[in-house]
Amino acid sequence: MVSRETSAQKTAATNGTSAAPGAVAGARDGDWPRPAKTRIFTVANQKGGVGKTTTSVNLAAALSMHGQRVLVVDLDPQGNASTALAVEHRGDVPDMYKVLVEDLPLAEAVKEVPDMPGLYCAPATIDLAGAEIELVSMVAREARLQRALAAYDAVTFDYILIDCPPSLGLLTVNALMAANELLIPIQCEYYALEGLGQLLRNVDLVRAHLNPTLDLSTILMTMYDGRTRLASQVAEEVRSHFGATVLSTLIPRSVRVSEAPSYGQSVMTYDPGSSGAMAYMDAAREIAYRAVTV
Repeated sequence: MVSRETSAQKTAATNGTSAAPGAVAGARDGDWPRPAKTRIFTVANQKGGVGKTTTSVNLAAALSMHGQRVLVVDLDPQGNASTALAVEHRGDVPDMYKVLVEDLPLAEAVKEVPDMPGLYCAPATIDLAGAEIELVSMVAREARLQRALAAYDAVTFDYILIDCPPSLGLLTVNALMAANELLIPIQCEYYALEGLGQLLRNVDLVRAHLNPTLDLSTILMTMYDGRTRLASQVAEEVRSHFGATVLSTLIPRSVRVSEAPSYGQSVMTYDPGSSGAMAYMDAAREIAYRAVTV
């Protein structure tokens, strides 16, 4: 089924590459099944440059194009997810810092993404960089995000994707506490598995002491270069360790994926016919249809 859909997608992309941003041929193969309850994903890996933000933004965009209501929570002080979704995150705008530290209701920070119906973003500003220190002295510091989501009518969303900073600090712990699923992007490079053990140990600690329902449900291989033997070996090694948790879709290295944020877009709208856009569409489809069987 995946191969037929991929083929149809390529045809649609070829015929629709000049579509206006936000149109992108709509839902090319129809609306995907909506989950029975909100699926909250934390997208985490303390290693930088593995595609956490790129994955969060493009999966969210792909899901929204197929009838899903999606919220991206930007927990990275760099605010790259907010930039890619063209959501204002400079100056004194309501952001995740105010939500976590100043108890601002999450509803006041959430903004709809321009030209992307059903896609929303809670932005991050540079103020969030100080949250790690300020949270230390707060009561129930690990549960600030969970409480904010609980107070917000999150049931209106099918998916919530939490984009984490490249660290295992309190922001990431808050994200792990708030989620019911963990998505780990792993770069197809030599150092891919280095540090992953520490992340998994932290996940076990969070599961044991804070959030017993947290499930490592998804691993996505990113920056795959089919021309190198090493990329294939890394992908095989990850699959041998994690089995069905690893999505069958591989995200290739793509210039278009890197260019898209500078235009305030995901690659799904910037160049829907590119290899990166089609790969993220396939990955999002896998995630959506896994919900039916989970």
